[in-house]
Amino acid sequence: MSSNFVDYVKICCRSGAGGAGSVHFHRDRFTAKGGPDGGDGGRGGHIILKGNRQLWTLLHLKYRKHVIAEPGKNGSSALKTGADGKDEILEVPIGTVAKDPETEEVLFEITEDGQEIILTPGGRGGKGNNFFKTSTLQTPRFAQPGEPGLEEWRVLELKILADVGLVGFPNAGKSTLLSVVSAAKPEIADYPFTTLVPNLGIVAYRDGKSFVMADIPGIIEGAHTGRGLGLRFLRHIERNSILLFMIPCDSKSIKEEYRILLNELEQYNPELLHKSRILAITKCDMIDKELIEEMKAELPEDIKSIFISAVSMFGITYLKDLIWTELNK
Repeated sequence: MSSNFVDYVKICCRSGAGGAGSVHFHRDRFTAKGGPDGGDGGRGGHIILKGNRQLWTLLHLKYRKHVIAEPGKNGSSALKTGADGKDEILEVPIGTVAKDPETEEVLFEITEDGQEIILTPGGRGGKGNNFFKTSTLQTPRFAQPGEPGLEEWRVLELKILADVGLVGFPNAGKSTLLSVVSAAKPEIADYPFTTLVPNLGIVAYRDGKSFVMADIPGIIEGAHTGRGLGLRFLRHIERNSILLFMIPCDSKSIKEEYRILLNELEQYNPELLHKSRILAITKCDMIDKELIEEMKAELPEDIKSIFISAVSMFGITYLKDLIWTELNK
């Protein structure tokens, strides 16, 4: 699965050139010297991005380095307009952002299923000589050439759309939680960086309601500078409504670990600090109630906290209630 998840591609887009306008004069059996009747050229093909909710990765574009749209056809006699070039439509997952690779400027984002936005526009078709006739210029012997198409590099980045993003160091129990509250089957093992790609799971709640949870790979200190797999994963956290911080109960200092995680998010994008936050102390099947009571005094004050164990299901129902309440504030 790791190799199938692609969330970044760079493609060369070449849109179609517009067709040339036609220089032509009307001639038939009864008309020896008719007026201009050259038609306009057709528009060159656009390169278009289209949202598709069935897709969850950019894998299908990874090996397609060049996307080329058709040119428009030339105009012809009898005021016939040339056909437009065929558009190239690239289907992408919802949450795909188009960027200029030189300036890093975000051009637009695909946020809905079926939404279409032009990534690289085709050239306009040229006007035929009929367009240029006037009372003083009745036989224009010229027409307009079509506009050339554009050739440009574009970057497509995927930012996962989920209600809840799991934030924590490697081995904090994020994959285990996702595996018990949803039907997702992330790879789980007792060593850091088991998760190399974001996993999405739909969590069933009461009365047929549900929400989407994303297990985002572990952050390490310095992730915002690109250390580890940092920037790639921090990007996915931007789209989550709630951030669920997960710190194991055997951590040396829960407060310190929380501070480091928060700092990584702030350094990457300060706006992430405006999102709702919940702190889950994980792996609590290893400790007793007395220890839990003692640990409560050491928790950060500015965040709702909950003790859970995905293995024994301790606190899981209360966690779902807490998440649902936050989502519907």
